[in-house]
Amino acid sequence: MTEARAPATPPIRHSPIWTRAFHSLNLLVLLVMAASGLQIYNANPVFGGRGGATVPELLALGGWLAGGRDWHFGFMGLYALNLGVWIALLIGQRRRRLADTGDLGTLKVSQNRAKRRLSAHRLVYTLMLILLAFGLITGLAMYKPAQFWWLSGLFSFGEAFGATSWQTLRVAHFATIPAIALLMLTHVVLSWRIGGLRLLRSMFA
Repeated sequence: MTEARAPATPPIRHSPIWTRAFHSLNLLVLLVMAASGLQIYNANPVFGGRGGATVPELLALGGWLAGGRDWHFGFMGLYALNLGVWIALLIGQRRRRLADTGDLGTLKVSQNRAKRRLSAHRLVYTLMLILLAFGLITGLAMYKPAQFWWLSGLFSFGEAFGATSWQTLRVAHFATIPAIALLMLTHVVLSWRIGGLRLLRSMFA
């Protein structure tokens, strides 16, 4: 009597080498930028001033204010270059990975779970790129406020709530860290639900 064989697991195609390289570089750059940004935050907390709440030093990089600034500004150029190339490659060659108007409709009316997960995944991925670009814009406005005065001026709406444009800009820039962390976690969970550990591994190896 022959034993029934379990169906073979279909192979998952590995992402192109440039995709895997950018995924790895993105992760490294984001970790450095976030950790060094938290070090800068600890030197002068956004909420409560110098006596305000800080984050654990374990999550910060640089050891002190100057060290955090060195790491943060040292990686800022690489962050901008990597983000620009990543967006250009996606728009030029991988448009299907970015969200379109049909994805929102799919989430609203489709009963196909696979299509809904793929649409949600693309929406989250696109939101991540938008948020990363927003983090770069607010960072430039803080790094060179005299040269980019018009960017800083966009945050003057905070004055209606009793906050200066500089404080509003700092809050907006700091908020990108937990927002990106939340979107990255959602991105990983959706990837796991679509293809499991094998899909996640295919993004890096």
